[in-house]
Amino acid sequence: MRIQSITLAAFAALALAACTPAEQQEVETDAGAAGEKAVDVAAQAGEVIESGAMKAAQAVEGGAGDVAARLEENQAEAAAEGRPGAVDPATDQRIPANQAVRPAPPAGRP
Repeated sequence: MRIQSITLAAFAALALAACTPAEQQEVETDAGAAGEKAVDVAAQAGEVIESGAMKAAQAVEGGAGDVAARLEENQAEAAAEGRPGAVDPATDQRIPANQAVRPAPPAGRP
C-alpha cells in the first residue's frame, strides 16, 4: 500500500510539472474535492460498521438474558429438588453432594 501511495504521488508530481498553472489549479481543486468526498464516505462506512456492531451486541445481550433466565429457572428447580451441585439462585448457595436431599427409599428397603 505504501509503495502504491509513493508511486501515485510521484506520478502526480510529474503530471503537475507538465501542466500549465491553470491546469495545476484545476487538478488540485479536483484532488481536494475527491479527498473531502473520500473522508465523507469513510465516515459513513464507519457509522454503518458501528451500527452493525451495535445491533449484533444487542442481539447477543438479548440472547444471553434469555439463556440466563432459563438457566436460573433450571437451577431453582434443581435446588428445590435437592440435586447435588445445584445452586439456589435466591440464596446463591450450592447444594453439596454430601448434604443433598434424597428421596426416601421404598418401604421395606433399608
